[in-house]
Amino acid sequence: MNDAVIISFILPCYGSEKTLEAVVNEIRSVVGQKKEYDYEIVAVNDCSPDGVWEVIKKLAAEDSKVKGIDFAKNRNRPGAVMAGLANSSGDYCVVMDDDGQCPMPELWKLLQPLYEGYDVSIASYPERKQSAFKNFGTEVNKLMTEFIIGRPRNLQFTNFMIMKRFVADKITEYKNPYPYLTGLLLRTTQHIANVEMEQRARLEGGTTFTFKKMVALWMNGFTAFSIKPLRMADIVGAVSAVIGFIYAIVTIVRKLVNPDIAVGYSSLMAVMLIIGGIIMVLLGLIGEYIGRIYMCINDSPQYVIREKLNFKAEENKNG
Repeated sequence: MNDAVIISFILPCYGSEKTLEAVVNEIRSVVGQKKEYDYEIVAVNDCSPDGVWEVIKKLAAEDSKVKGIDFAKNRNRPGAVMAGLANSSGDYCVVMDDDGQCPMPELWKLLQPLYEGYDVSIASYPERKQSAFKNFGTEVNKLMTEFIIGRPRNLQFTNFMIMKRFVADKITEYKNPYPYLTGLLLRTTQHIANVEMEQRARLEGGTTFTFKKMVALWMNGFTAFSIKPLRMADIVGAVSAVIGFIYAIVTIVRKLVNPDIAVGYSSLMAVMLIIGGIIMVLLGLIGEYIGRIYMCINDSPQYVIREKLNFKAEENKNG
């Protein structure tokens, strides 16, 4: 198998104690269909509250091609993906879920565009089998990335994708503490293809995508790879100033024309509250940028690895 093409499978693991082994077995089965390919599986335990690390240790003991990474602190899916990519060595890297939703039998269909000149191939689901809450978050994130970082409208990003080695290497050069995979991919290459397939239902359990994680994802995309929000803040501030100036002139003229008009307490308070709210939002946006700059200057890590399994000494890369 020395001449085989190696495919690295990156599995961010959280709450998948009961599904991970089935996912790993399916990877083995699918890759085993073609003798010209071999595999490695990099399973990253993102401080899961269940016994998923014990499952990873069991799988790693049975198969040296299963490599385990245990985080010292929860870093959410982007950090786990970055750690998996940084510690993989395959010619191609597959990023996928640990819950069985990614249709592994379609792997070869997903791989085909990479032989046709594309650098990244991403599964596209006509119908997403996920909660309405997660669908809403996905759509909002899609609209935001189209506007902020220029994501093509016809391009769908999902949790099942495959990329060439050079793309994975370029992405993992990003060392700041707020990785955003969509932005990193779009910054690295424009040769990205969608492959339509049917998403499967979870093998067990529900989503761990909470409202807090959704907001964090939005803020990452909003501030990580563009200064457009700051330019929007300039525009909002300028428009507010113009509206306030016009309103002041109108108020003065009305008072001169009709001295009997009482000063409007309600309208004055409304204007103050609106302008004050706009100012606070813009200050919060600026503060978000400054906070991220501060975290980057402090060299806050993307992730901290507590333990690794089945890695050679020269492969020990920490975030």
